[in-house]
Amino acid sequence: MDLTDTIELPPQPDAPQTVPVGAGLSIFDPVFLGIDEFGHPAYLPMIYRNILIGGEPGAGKSSLLNTIVGHAALCPDVRLCLLDGKQVELGLWKDAADVFVGPDMDHAIRTLRRVQTVMDNRYSFLLARRRRKIGPNDLFGQILVACDEIAYFSATAGDKKDQDLFAALLRDIVARGRAVGIIVAAATQRPSSDIIPPSLRDLFAWRFAGRCTNDVSSDIVLGHGWYARGFSSNSIDPNNQGEGYLIAEGGIPNRVKAAYMTDADIIRVADYATWTRRRSGLAAPADLRTAA
Repeated sequence: MDLTDTIELPPQPDAPQTVPVGAGLSIFDPVFLGIDEFGHPAYLPMIYRNILIGGEPGAGKSSLLNTIVGHAALCPDVRLCLLDGKQVELGLWKDAADVFVGPDMDHAIRTLRRVQTVMDNRYSFLLARRRRKIGPNDLFGQILVACDEIAYFSATAGDKKDQDLFAALLRDIVARGRAVGIIVAAATQRPSSDIIPPSLRDLFAWRFAGRCTNDVSSDIVLGHGWYARGFSSNSIDPNNQGEGYLIAEGGIPNRVKAAYMTDADIIRVADYATWTRRRSGLAAPADLRTAA
């Protein structure tokens, strides 16, 4: 006998709208980057870390940045804070983001100030509980701050005062944010010492140098002296977009090829991420929405 014929299910007029999907990704999971020079899968642990992505125009920086943002977008424990001066590099993720900043310096500064406040509040939380860093079981989620392009906000838009303020805020978030789950992924096609001074570069745990126009620019991203030791992204084939050298703090550069997502791929992933976030009740938290 079919028991459904004899059991009357109670009405659920106010049942929550849930998403019929399995367990999602977590930012505590390594991010799939692409492949290494031996053809093996390359993964990038991003929790408690930041990444700097540099290279000449057309080097494939967006491939890596979109891969990282795509992973984060599919993580229910991550909020997306996207800054894109051109709007079109990260714009396909806009609907999935909690905050999207276009070519608006005032909005960018307000957003970073708010992220800084969230960061300070989280450190107060840790201090009160005698801890050093957050964990996967904490109630508040992580925040990914993705910026493309650094030079637009630190050297082009606004006046010198605003540019210096943006650079100072970004530096502070990179320096202090990772222990409280605030991750920065920043990209630039102008890897020069005025855009990426060593004092900022060395704060990034991961650094990726796509093809650069010269050996000096490669060293600005990877760190001083790597060209002299035989590691220069200037040697990369200009037709091989997405290839570059990846270095971790205390490590040596490894040659990798970033995974590539077409615009259609990004749209599908972004639409799915947007749907799961909205339908599952993941409304933007007040601490980020107030920055918009």
